[in-house]
Amino acid sequence: MAAAVASSDSVSIPSVNKAWVYPEYGRSADVLKFDPNVPVPEIKEDQVLIKVVAASLNPVDFKRMLGYFKDYDSSPPTVPGYDVAGVVVKVGSQPLTKPKRIGSLAEYTAVEERVLALKPKNLSFVEAASLPLAIETAYEGLERLELSAGKSILVLGGAGGVGTHVIQLAKHVFGASKVAATASTKKLNLLRSLGADLAIDYTKENFEDLPEKFDVVYNAVGETDRAVKAVKEGGKVLTIVRPVAPPAFLFLLTSTGTVLEKLKPYLESGKVNPVLDPSGPYPFSKTVEAFAYLETSRATGKVVVDPIP
Repeated sequence: MAAAVASSDSVSIPSVNKAWVYPEYGRSADVLKFDPNVPVPEIKEDQVLIKVVAASLNPVDFKRMLGYFKDYDSSPPTVPGYDVAGVVVKVGSQPLTKPKRIGSLAEYTAVEERVLALKPKNLSFVEAASLPLAIETAYEGLERLELSAGKSILVLGGAGGVGTHVIQLAKHVFGASKVAATASTKKLNLLRSLGADLAIDYTKENFEDLPEKFDVVYNAVGETDRAVKAVKEGGKVLTIVRPVAPPAFLFLLTSTGTVLEKLKPYLESGKVNPVLDPSGPYPFSKTVEAFAYLETSRATGKVVVDPIP
């Protein structure tokens, strides 16, 4: 889990709280059930208890509900959700022994201190909740690609939760000489506003057929066999979506709060901004609908649930 937090001096903590739970693995978001009596998690060493204000959804959340990771995940019942913005209300002192079952789609959640960062002062809780996994995946992926000033990059899926941050970070933090990105027709202006020098309409042209090739390719949508055709000889192709076609390599995030703290000046100065899907934020009671929308793969930026009671 990744989190952007504030702090509180004293809060009365209940023994149970409202949460969305999947009691078993399913085939869609319909497996989620609202439960008003989920025990508030006991916090362990290096954890804090957070009163959740807002939470954002990620593709990994519904993949987890579908059982993609059941071989090494905690078994249901589980409260989904990794991204959270909220207020720290308690600090713990017991050892962590099992994967977490209480995620961010609840009134309270337990979070390891190492994944926490203070909320940027200029951002709302909704905006802050949209950041953690997406912006960390974007930043660390660009580091793995060894993007640096003077290099060019192609971003596949530029209007998605990760892609919107890849564009901004590549342009304003890593100093890319040229940023190209793909999206559908209606989202091309968004790509340009984020810093893309070349906005490619994937409904009208094949990016791999462009005469220009790129130093690195960040693939956030799949079709890696096409992505590898867009990179210069000796360049690098990173994908966050399986399957992987050589010479591309798969990147999986190990979340810490370090990246959030590192990027805080860029967020507070407005050089890098959250991008929220205009359909939201979804109220807590509409969490199933929020997941159903996320599964369409049509979201722009991040889908956020707020307010959480």
